Amino acid sequence: MKLETGTVLEPPLAARHGRVSGGWPAVAAIALAGLVALLLVYLDTVASMVNIWARSETFAHGYLIAPISAFLVWRQRHALARMAPRPSWWGLAAIAGAGAVWLVAEVAQVQVVRQLALVALVCGLVLTALGYRVAWQLAFPLGFLFLAVPMGEALIPPLMDFTADFTVAALQLTGIPVYREGTFFSIPSGNWSVVEGCSGLRYLIASITCGVLYAYLSYDAFVKRALFIAASVVVPVIANGLRAYMIVMIAHLSDMRLALGVDHFIYGWVFFGIVMLILFWLGSFWHDPAPRERSAAAAAPAIAAPVASILAATVVALAVAALWPAYAAHLERRAAAPEAVKLTPPAGANGWSAGADFTDWRPQYQGTDAAAFQTYRKGDREVALYLGYYRNQRQDHELINSRNVMIHQKDPVWSNVGEARRAAGIGAGPDEVRQTKLRSPGQRLLVWDWFVISEHHLTSPYLGKALLARDKLLGRGDDGAAIILATPYEEGAGEPEATLREFARDMLPAIEAALAEASR
Repeated sequence: MKLETGTVLEPPLAARHGRVSGGWPAVAAIALAGLVALLLVYLDTVASMVNIWARSETFAHGYLIAPISAFLVWRQRHALARMAPRPSWWGLAAIAGAGAVWLVAEVAQVQVVRQLALVALVCGLVLTALGYRVAWQLAFPLGFLFLAVPMGEALIPPLMDFTADFTVAALQLTGIPVYREGTFFSIPSGNWSVVEGCSGLRYLIASITCGVLYAYLSYDAFVKRALFIAASVVVPVIANGLRAYMIVMIAHLSDMRLALGVDHFIYGWVFFGIVMLILFWLGSFWHDPAPRERSAAAAAPAIAAPVASILAATVVALAVAALWPAYAAHLERRAAAPEAVKLTPPAGANGWSAGADFTDWRPQYQGTDAAAFQTYRKGDREVALYLGYYRNQRQDHELINSRNVMIHQKDPVWSNVGEARRAAGIGAGPDEVRQTKLRSPGQRLLVWDWFVISEHHLTSPYLGKALLARDKLLGRGDDGAAIILATPYEEGAGEPEATLREFARDMLPAIEAALAEASR
């Protein structure tokens, strides 16, 4: 028997170090189990996303994001099979950071930030359990998950303004006279308005989602991907302006018989589909050829993976992730039981006296613990005051909420014809106020509003949420109030801003006293 030199048979590396080893099936099972466990820990946040997908056509695409991401991971199976996953404890820092962001968003009731933090936690779990090499290989499928978060509603007002600007400018270039007031405009054949459904947000979100996926699958170069994604943002915004203009023109040229009912929406989606097909067709000219697939034998060698250490890393990552919901529950239990809030309208001061209502308008603020509405008069001027008070805030019972508005978009009587920020100039109050113009068939109102949180007068919802989160984390409670003033006005007549400014200066001490009394 001849002894061959130069060949040494050694046990696998993992066995030499006394670790249990296995292949990707075991690793994948651990990773999937960890993912399911994480989603169960944050089940309320998951449910909040699904509820929005179910009720909003704008975000219904969210149902498809996770399956698409899973498919993209499956496409990477050959590359992953050549990699040896190793836990990265740096991922715990990512989990801790994302968990802290989730906690702040939870106590401040900022739903979209909670949902974004949850996706970041998923990425952190993958990084911790499988290591940075695997996480980098899966960077796009993981990043694609962020598109499942229902976000973008803050873009509706600027998109509405752009659509109105584009449509009015196009009509004027066509030679059609236009009278415009905010997002409402009139032409000789009829009256039009750009509402939320006409903002183009649905087209924009659908275009970005499809554009990001197309760019990833079609191009290898970063520049190509970035340019196509940029086109996916710009093209639908401009296309929506063209769509709105053509709908108005079709109705105008058909004596208001076409493009007013169901065909209005059908035409819009057909037009959007054609635009997207053209965009993808143009993008195909710069399509990169797909790399040739390796053979299964060459692509999937048997790689030993430290299953025990991956399992341990997954368990530790889940434990760190679970700390934040546990602490949020502790804060909720520590909060005082809701006490009845008694809010009384302030008595008149400095010549202002309570009087009879001069308007049937009321702000659409939901979930208040107490609210008061009172009108005041001083000479020939009159102002309506609304106070909305919130305590122990929670979902749908919170001061700063996108559903708390001056009027709902489809109000049968009132219309919002413009919003702007104005310098307040009322001394101890806010530096600026949010100004809204409302109109109905029989009345126009100029409205000022702002928040009072932790004795701060402000209009920024972001600063307001930050103050609420700080106070709740420090155990100070989360009381807050809305102050809303309204006065009648006529176009080109009177000085309604001066009336509101004088009322605020004269009445602010009495208003603050009423809110202080309610906080006890």
